[in-house]
Amino acid sequence: MAAQNNYSKEIIEISRIERAMSYPVRVYIMKKRISLIGIFLLGLLTLNVAGNNAVAQEKDASGPKFEFKAEDNRLELDTVYVSEVEEVNLEIEFKNSGDKPLILSNVRACCGTRVESYPEEPVNPGEEGTIEASFRVVPRTYSINRSVTVASNDPGGQKVLRISGKIKEDQ
Repeated sequence: MAAQNNYSKEIIEISRIERAMSYPVRVYIMKKRISLIGIFLLGLLTLNVAGNNAVAQEKDASGPKFEFKAEDNRLELDTVYVSEVEEVNLEIEFKNSGDKPLILSNVRACCGTRVESYPEEPVNPGEEGTIEASFRVVPRTYSINRSVTVASNDPGGQKVLRISGKIKEDQ
């Protein structure tokens, strides 16, 4: 009980000293306290950001990694002549350049392009796979812009392959 009384007396004494200080001195002390708290919080924020970056880099370093073999995820078709073909069949090659098995969960295409098949078994690290897709051509001259989107267990998210080219009626 005596220790508690001494503590209470010290608090009362500090309060008296603070009241006895002039207003500018009290403002100065308060600004110092706020500055120190701000520096402390900024330090904590910096440590948090640095820790998150380390976790993100570690996350990028491991796991499956889906990569289309087509440069820049773009597949440029040569000019397709309608008199030669009514349907264009594509074999889209990809590779798992990660260090864990790659599992394709969904492969879809747009604009009348059909996904015929894709590997349903896991693609092991370093191995390659093929997605087969096709689309019909209309007998007229036009440009095609299509895409194939692949969802997998790659931490980088979905990957999109852009397909472009020209369709012409006759040679």
